[in-house]
Amino acid sequence: MLNEFQKFLLRGNLVELAIGFTVGAAFSTVVRSLVDDIIMPPISALLGSTDFSNLFTVIKPGTPPPPYDTLAQAETAGAITWNYGEFLTTMLTLLIIALAMFLVIKMVNRLENRLEKVIGKEKKEKGDPINKKCPYCFETISFKATRCPNCTSKLEKTT
Repeated sequence: MLNEFQKFLLRGNLVELAIGFTVGAAFSTVVRSLVDDIIMPPISALLGSTDFSNLFTVIKPGTPPPPYDTLAQAETAGAITWNYGEFLTTMLTLLIIALAMFLVIKMVNRLENRLEKVIGKEKKEKGDPINKKCPYCFETISFKATRCPNCTSKLEKTT
């Protein structure tokens, strides 16, 4: 059982997932800093607020009653607030992460296409096709694949 557990831990997908999660967490920290420290100050200056996260509306006042200068004061007073500044900051962070991931994926796809062209020329010279379509899920897979990595269907062996 210990041997099986070791094989499970060292499987390529699990290790890649752990690396991806770690890099994603670090990337998220960098993007959060980009939003909080670089992007939000100019936006806050345009809106006349020094701290974008302190944009809120009091739904139910606390004790003492409003006005509250900061969200922390409102929370201390026990007021119920609608924190739209925090929400906007989080949405901006999401959009920046999505844009960055889009650009990274686009760059990787471009590199893969270039690599495929180079490898494709070599394969065509040898006479072997590079890819084929899975007859079950219709995804493009390696010509020599015996199992589809997308739908896991067993495929006929190709020589």
